[in-house]
Amino acid sequence: MARAGRGGFVMNFDDPRYFARQDASADTLFYQVPRLVIHVDEHASAVLTEWYGAQLPQGGTILDLMSAWRSHLPDDGRYGFVVGHGMNTGELTENPVLTAGVIQDLNKLPSLPFADNAFDGCILSFSIQYLIQPVPVLAEVARVLKPGASFHTAYSNRLFPTKAVAIWQACSDAERAQLIGAYLSEARGFANIRAERLVDAASGYDPLYVVSGTRA
Repeated sequence: MARAGRGGFVMNFDDPRYFARQDASADTLFYQVPRLVIHVDEHASAVLTEWYGAQLPQGGTILDLMSAWRSHLPDDGRYGFVVGHGMNTGELTENPVLTAGVIQDLNKLPSLPFADNAFDGCILSFSIQYLIQPVPVLAEVARVLKPGASFHTAYSNRLFPTKAVAIWQACSDAERAQLIGAYLSEARGFANIRAERLVDAASGYDPLYVVSGTRA
């Protein structure tokens, strides 16, 4: 379905087969019941929280895209404003670090309801595999970030298999980093695209990877 070339991950973003899912029903049905899980073990979650804390600016306005009941952000009040953009009101209400919440199905409407240059940073944790229009969504992320602001998406090897897109499930963990990099490149507006492995699967804990880019 796709291959890794010298320039990174090569794919036809217009081919619907890449973004097919076992369960093509409305995501509003799938997420209508709160799913109070954090998607990785406590060790990986703690590592990600520490890492986010070192990357995102204190006092900044942060967008937690595809948010849930935990953001994996430090809960010490270091950020000026944190907006959770998710699918379930109950989950966002339970999230202790959010200042505000927005409910929206990005697979139906990939545009974000925020002004240009509104955020000092954006995170997307353990959910990019569910986007059927990742490039338009990430183009919107670039639009709402301030120049020089960073975007970070974390992933592991856990997922809801019926909702993850085909191309994600066909990839290895390493290939998924290339895939996200291809999304960011195709979305344009990002520089310094890079991947990091924060927890190795050989450690006995859930593996943890982050792909980042800077708003150009």
